[in-house]
Amino acid sequence: MPQRHSKNNNDLAFFTYDEKRKLGYGTQKERLGKDSIKPFDACGLCLKPFIDPLCCQKGHVFCKECILECLLAQKKDIQRKLVAHEAQQKHEKEEEEERLLLQKARELDAFDQQNHGAVPQYTDKNQSQDKNGFHGANSVKVTSYEEEALRTMKAFWLPSATPEAPLKVEAPSISTVCPEGNEKLKLKTLFPICFVEDTSEKKKPNSLDKTYICPSCKVTLTNTVSLAALSSCGHVFCKKCAEKFIIVDKVCLVCDKPCKERNLVKLEKGGTGFSGHGDHLEATDFKHLGSGSGLGLVRPAMKT
Repeated sequence: MPQRHSKNNNDLAFFTYDEKRKLGYGTQKERLGKDSIKPFDACGLCLKPFIDPLCCQKGHVFCKECILECLLAQKKDIQRKLVAHEAQQKHEKEEEEERLLLQKARELDAFDQQNHGAVPQYTDKNQSQDKNGFHGANSVKVTSYEEEALRTMKAFWLPSATPEAPLKVEAPSISTVCPEGNEKLKLKTLFPICFVEDTSEKKKPNSLDKTYICPSCKVTLTNTVSLAALSSCGHVFCKKCAEKFIIVDKVCLVCDKPCKERNLVKLEKGGTGFSGHGDHLEATDFKHLGSGSGLGLVRPAMKT
């Protein structure tokens, strides 16, 4: 009698691989649908159909109002960080001056003790007096050096490295960035783009969704079509027409405005939080058996 296959063998004391897969454990993959992908005519910030679209040099499209609010908020945040950084630098400078004055006072007291036997008196609240006393200026210098080394040492058990210690504010970048591409972005580098709307008789007159076409080949623009825009005039074409005519003729096919190859900007097609930019529109989720209760522990899906 042949042996039973592992998929049908359910009398074992442990789960087989096939049984775990049927229970939902392991790596689960799912192809993202149309609803999970951001349309090409949607703003990258509000995810709604754009109004007065502006495009950056990397091909990210935003509503005019949305991108202006975003850049203004970034500038306010940069200004706030600069003020905090300047205040921190001023505070550190004052602390350094106080430390130098205190160190000089210690050296003078140690010198006075060595020559006259005077007992030094310190006014530093953070500095505890040595119980064994000082024995010359050299020992004081060594003690000060060791204290400075301990203060700057990166160790989790020291008070300066604990979470209660004040966080240092790093010098912020004064450049605003694109909310999608994270590259430097200035307002003057944005340019308006213009789509050609489909006004043919085939389109339903009561349809609320606008349909755009390529002004050259009259192909309906969708997420499956690669798009390119001219930064000189803002007209949008499909990538095939842009490479076939505009790059060769050096002129816009709609307004006949002269252009150069560097004015051609490829529009980026992206997704929401469920998918990244590009063609890898698959989400994965890993689930493994938990201990004790039998419940599974879920690991966040990898964005691919």
